[in-house]
Amino acid sequence: MVKFLKYFYISCVYLFLYVPLLVTIVFSFNDSAFAETWNGFTVKWYASLFNDKSLIHAALRSLFLAACVATFSTVVGTIMAIALHRYRFIGQKVVYGSLSVIMLSPEIIQGISLVMIFVILGIPLGFTTLLLSHSVFCFPFVTMTVLARLKGVKRDLSEAAADLGANDVDIFRFILIPLILPALFAGWLMSFTLSLDDVIISFFVSGSRYEILPLKIYSMVRTGIQPDVNALCAALFFLTFFVVMFSYRLVRSKK
Repeated sequence: MVKFLKYFYISCVYLFLYVPLLVTIVFSFNDSAFAETWNGFTVKWYASLFNDKSLIHAALRSLFLAACVATFSTVVGTIMAIALHRYRFIGQKVVYGSLSVIMLSPEIIQGISLVMIFVILGIPLGFTTLLLSHSVFCFPFVTMTVLARLKGVKRDLSEAAADLGANDVDIFRFILIPLILPALFAGWLMSFTLSLDDVIISFFVSGSRYEILPLKIYSMVRTGIQPDVNALCAALFFLTFFVVMFSYRLVRSKK
């Protein structure tokens, strides 16, 4: 009975998470222009989607932005995690608290704060402000992910390497990086997803010259759910799924 309840609970959780996605994917093949009725199977919404140049350009901008944010956040977050793990310095607890505040604070507050800073500094809104804003939002997640992995790494390895003549760069390159590689992949994917998905911060700091996909989708659904929006969401889901599976297999092969 306990085993049955456990599997029932797990099944309910998965249904709660994935049924909305399944409904979106199914209705992306609906021949009807309205989401309330099913008129047959079609792929015309995918053809319409890939023929929409403005939508394609917004998607390419978002993917490029997310890749840049993920890479920058992974580098900064990894350096921060190693510094917090290996060294003791004044204000270390303040740094921990600051990272937690950024992760837990509402995005609308971050968006308003960041756009005020950019206006005061005279930085024009666009790709640069999006890159900086998303990186500020994402790198604490990378730091915490890598830091959790580093806590499972024995200090004896670094100390033994130092006794054998390795400097900090060699220890970082040949010992720490291979050991924390799964955490680096996880942090990169998390940053990529958070950047690709963000609407609230992007709404404040994107400006009018650099339209990205989340804001494009938001403008499309303000008048109602259109079938091509379902097709776009399904395409993004499959893209994310294949990226995650590829990364998972790559990490397994590294192990």
